[in-house]
Amino acid sequence: MDVVIYTTPPCPDCLALKRWLEASGIPYEERDLTDRAVMEEVKARTGVRVAPVTFVGDEFFYGTFADQRPKIAAALGPIAKSAEKGTGS
Repeated sequence: MDVVIYTTPPCPDCLALKRWLEASGIPYEERDLTDRAVMEEVKARTGVRVAPVTFVGDEFFYGTFADQRPKIAAALGPIAKSAEKGTGS
């Protein structure tokens, strides 16, 4: 299942999300929201201008990492069984 995250370098929730995915062994593609074209792409797809935005397949999640983590784990299903208990805050 494809995981694509839209992030900005100084965003603490973005860093927490990346650490959690990496610690959980979940591969992801990262796209930098400081690139105007990337920002416009995610805004067109979601209607939001926040970081991080996480796509798992066709589903997307946004907001704080703490709010996203259980939803991402549920979307990943069995892949994320260990990720639900993963690190990060």
